[in-house]
Amino acid sequence: MRRTFAVPSRYDALRTLGLLEMRAARGSMVRDRRAVVWATITPEGPASAHFEWEAGEMTVTSWGPGAAWVLERAPRIAGCHDDLDGFDPEDGLVRSLHRRFRGLRLGATGVVWDTLAQAILGQRVTSREAGRSYRALARDHGEEAPGPHGLRTPPRPERIAELSWEELHPYGVERSRAVTLIESARRIRRLEEAIGMSRRDAWVRLQSVDGVGPWTAAAVMGVARGDPDTVAVGDYHIPNMVAWALAGEARADDARMLELLEPFRGHRRRVVVLLKAAGISAPKFGPKQAIQPIAHR
Repeated sequence: MRRTFAVPSRYDALRTLGLLEMRAARGSMVRDRRAVVWATITPEGPASAHFEWEAGEMTVTSWGPGAAWVLERAPRIAGCHDDLDGFDPEDGLVRSLHRRFRGLRLGATGVVWDTLAQAILGQRVTSREAGRSYRALARDHGEEAPGPHGLRTPPRPERIAELSWEELHPYGVERSRAVTLIESARRIRRLEEAIGMSRRDAWVRLQSVDGVGPWTAAAVMGVARGDPDTVAVGDYHIPNMVAWALAGEARADDARMLELLEPFRGHRRRVVVLLKAAGISAPKFGPKQAIQPIAHR
């Protein structure tokens, strides 16, 4: 199945489509300079989609039981429905980055499960640890994605719902995250309704599962709904990045981050995405000399 549609001028397909997958859990996407292939679990079943663009147009080819579902939503997934109204930052860094990355749009997958599962696995661990867990679960409990590209889908929620927390432990997932993942899988149909709810009601619905807090819900709101204003509180790096970029402060807490982002309300996530696209990060502080073992002192 195939669909072709127009994309915005100066559209940056690679950066836009790259936002569909959380850094902590690579494995469901491959890309090169002219195309991106994405594997997912839609509400109608697994699907993979090949996004290819040229001369102001994007062509999407999709395979699997969820192919029609993906094609129907393809322009929204690709960020073509992203609304920039009201985002006109004053002179300064954010305005400069908006001009530099004006082709970067915020897509909306419409798929709750993929992002929710990845975010739960990323709670309180490093991106590397979360990635190992995700890839191992996809290997053992996922399935080969439809189409010719050899990707693996995330495990279906029905499969995760059948597991016990003890069965998830060998994947580096301790009891609290495992229980949250399993309960989210069991309640996925209710959680999927967050896509069509008001923003406020969606926040409440997503956090109705014990263990799903603001950080995890923000990931879903951003990737699945394409919300331009969602801010991930509780993140280890983002407050420092925002404070360094906007105020020259190397360290900050969530309250300070939100204070600095307040002038951009309505597009606060967009600002964070732009800072990340520019590769901005706060200085890293560490020991000035190697720490020697006590036995050598």
